[in-house]
Order: sequence, then structure tokens, then C-alpha cells
Amino acid sequence: MLTDIEIAKQCKMQEIGRIAAKLGLKEEQIERYGRYKAKITAGTAKRGGKLILVTAINPTASGEGKTTVSIGLADGMARLGKKVCLALREPSLGPVFGIKGGAAGGGYAQVVPMEDINLHFTGDLHAITAANNLLCAILDNHLFRGNELDIDPEKIYFRRCLDMNDRSLRNITIGQEGEGTERREHFEITAASEIMAILCLATSLKDLKRRIGNIIVGENRKGEYVFARDLKAEGAMTALLKDAIKPNLVQTLEGTPAIVHGGPFANIAHGCNSILATYTALSLADYVVTEAGFGADLGAEKFLDTKCRVAGIEPACVVVVATVKALKLHGGADKASLSEENLAALEKGLPNLYKHIENIKNVYKKPVVVAMNRFASDTPAEIEAVMHGVEKVGAKAVFTDVFLKGGAGGEELASAVCEAAQKESKLQYSYALDAPIKEKIECIVRKIYGGAGVTYSELAEGKIAEAQARGYGKMPVIIAKTQYSLSDDAKLLSRPEGFTVHVRDIIVKGGAEFVVAVAGNIMLMPGLGKHPAAEHIDIDENGEIAGLS
Repeated sequence: MLTDIEIAKQCKMQEIGRIAAKLGLKEEQIERYGRYKAKITAGTAKRGGKLILVTAINPTASGEGKTTVSIGLADGMARLGKKVCLALREPSLGPVFGIKGGAAGGGYAQVVPMEDINLHFTGDLHAITAANNLLCAILDNHLFRGNELDIDPEKIYFRRCLDMNDRSLRNITIGQEGEGTERREHFEITAASEIMAILCLATSLKDLKRRIGNIIVGENRKGEYVFARDLKAEGAMTALLKDAIKPNLVQTLEGTPAIVHGGPFANIAHGCNSILATYTALSLADYVVTEAGFGADLGAEKFLDTKCRVAGIEPACVVVVATVKALKLHGGADKASLSEENLAALEKGLPNLYKHIENIKNVYKKPVVVAMNRFASDTPAEIEAVMHGVEKVGAKAVFTDVFLKGGAGGEELASAVCEAAQKESKLQYSYALDAPIKEKIECIVRKIYGGAGVTYSELAEGKIAEAQARGYGKMPVIIAKTQYSLSDDAKLLSRPEGFTVHVRDIIVKGGAEFVVAVAGNIMLMPGLGKHPAAEHIDIDENGEIAGLS
């Protein structure tokens, strides 16, 4: 079996002008970044396409292949004669060089040029990093030059960032030996930064600048918020992002147009590609396939409760991706036995899938199709158990072979999704936007996670009261928790019941315009493993990259 990068290199990519033409874009509506990449500069007046959201069960070490299925689904739709466009997130270098690897799909369902997309691409993440760190430099220079705004160095909330896993930067001291105001500083990975979230939620360049100005940098000694606009930083920061805000156009291995833009994490942020990319795709195609990060309790909840509200959009259908292997892991099977038939573990793990189906159908009131990413080890009995179980909870399961067969392996799924997308539906939210912050959190925990309730630390209680008093109570809520469980305990697999979620902290994101409720120990700056993926990536004297996946 060829590796992902070997398969990608065999692809005869179409010149980017031909891909743009498939969407009706003219040469003057794109800015080329070489032969196979471009920025789209066209307007997004009409939004007539049908949006398909791809999500998944709670992820496991087995891997579910959500991006791979998204790409295969779009290629399958194209094979059925549909005018379709993908709208995906950009990879972060942290996971690429860390444990997870790249985020351009896999096997014969990939977006290309794969090496470029997984590495520097068009420079968007570098621009976000630069804009973020410019604000930090301006802030520390302000402290050094006399601190006219009387900012309290002990209450600075905005952090520096880097698009790399580097645990040594989590907690550092800056300004030592007279080089500025000495204080504690913390780095976060670029994908977890507020600038990334802002770029992906902005609806225009003007809105981007407004949001950047509203970033809460910290507090002054009177306890008042200090904003980026108080430091006169928003203009220069927005200037650094003038190209990064434009969506990127690439293609799949089969020549289906793909817009890959923005990449916020789905725990501390909302885990979806940019609104402008989604608007652009919806204005150019009849069907738009997009995805949301991690499981449906994180990415899909935030897509539906936050992004859809901000953007004024809603999906026509939601696809939930799962694998037999992952369901068996949720049912207690060990990794060594995943390739063996284990109906008992499968039956115990299926309730995790059922809960996500029920959430989409009963809470959000949207049609749902289950995409089972097929493995050679899946037995007929296991396949039958999944098909029967999913049917019992009112959905349809389709086994796909997109990893091995590309679009041909996704045609059956494409047919089922197109059929489901024709059904009339109206998106309902899991909470009312004008509800108090606590009520929003508890609605998500009870309705989406299936929990019994929420407890709060003294710190979180105080910050909730403060956020509401300062006028931030009517923003969407983002719950940051483990992706591995419906609860905030990564060890509680399948469909736990009777649990409570403990909120230990509250973070107000004034520019992104959401409130983060932190449940558990969320790392904003990941670290590298003992043998990171970077060890296997190489390049020869001809510039050929190997080992990227």
C-alpha cells in the first residue's frame, strides 16, 4: 500500500485556473500562489448552496477519518454530477510534526498539493502568528514606555503564540535584566489563539478589524478592561491579515474544488473553517461539504450553536462518521483485539454513536446520515449490528471505502446525503442566546453531553458574574473539555450517564465574541511525544519530501 504522500505525488493535478472555472470563477477573481493554489477574491453575494456538515463520534486512538470521509463524500457527489465544493480547515504545523500528522485527508481521498497544504500553504497561519505577536510586542512596549494606560502586569490575559508544539513555552518569564517589565508569559499554539478564532468568525475585513479592536488584552489597576484598540494596535494587525482573510482554493485528487481556510481548535475555540470560506463555497456550488473538529459534542455543537448563529447559515444534512474499530474501543475492547470480531464490545460502544445521532435529530432537528469508514477487518456480523442499531434510532448507516477507492467508494454515501438534504428542516439551537451564561452551559451539558448537571469553582462563579456585569452575558458559550468522552473525564467512554461537568475557569474572548467555559485541564500549547512525526519527515537533494502523512 502506498503512503499518503506517495499517492498524492502520483496525482496529475489540474492547473488552478481550471479548478476555479469549475466554480464559475474568472481569472480576475483569483490570486495565484503558483500553479495549483490561489486566493479567491470574488464577492459572496448569494448563498444558495446546500451545506453538508460532517462530524463524528468521540474520537479514539483508532482514528475515524472525518476529513478523509468529507473529501470522499465531495468526490462522490461530483461523480454523481453534482456541482460541489469542499470547505475545510487548514492544518496546523503542531499536529503535522507531532502525533496526529497532517490534515489533508488520506489514501485516495486527499486534497492537494498535500505537502504545501500541510506545511506553509499560503502563509495564513504565519500571518496570524505575526498579528498575534505584534499585539504582544506593542503591549510590552507600552509597559516599558511608562504604561500610560496603567495596565496591571499581573492581569494581562492576551498571550503570545507559535504554530508549533513546544511545551517549554507554556510558562516563561519575559522582560528580564531590564529588558522591559519582567512578568510571567504563556504561549499558546496558533490554532488555539483568539486571532485564529476571530479570522474564522469575521464576515468582512471591516468586521475583522472591529473584532481585533475588541480583544481584551488585560485590566488596568482600576479593574477596567484594556482592549487592543486602546493600544492602537488593530490597524497594523489587520494589515498583516489582509491576504490571510481571503479563502484558499485547491483541489482533491479527483479535481473537485476545495476551499481550505482557517484552522481553530475545537476545544478552546469553535473548530470550524472560516465563515468567509463557507460563504464563498455556498455562493459558487450547489452542495458544500464542510466539517467540524473532534466529536459532535465539541465541533458540531459549536458549529451549530455558534458559527451558524454568527453566519446566518444552517446545514441541510449532518453526517456522523464512525468506524467499527472506534466503537469497539468505546465498548471496552483493547487495541490488540480490534481486528477480531467482538460483537459484545461493539454493542457496548454503539450508544456513543446513538447519542450523537439523537442530538442532531432531536435537539438540532436536522437530518442525519451515518458514514461508517470501512476497514478490511469489519466482519459481516459487525456490519449488520451497526446497520440494524442505527436504523433503530431513526437514521441510515452507509459503509464507505473512500480511503481505498476515493470518490467511487463514496458514491453510495453521496446519494444518501443528497436525498437527506432535500428534506425540509429548520435548525434549532441547544440554548437561547439571551439566557444567562450558566443556563447555556447547563443546556449543553444536559442536552448534548447527557450529563446530570454542572458544578463551578469559586473562580468560575466569580468570572461568570463579572462577565455578565460587563455585558458579555449574551454571547455564545464554548465549552473546552476532553474530546475523548461526552463527559469531562476522558476515561468515561461510550455513553456515560449521571455525570456532572466541573467548570474550573471562564475566559471572555471579546474579539471572537464568545465565552469559554474551561472544564478539565486543556492545554493551549501542546507538547511533542517521545517519537514525534517530525522524526519521519525528510527531504532529498531534489526537494522531494517523504514521510509526511
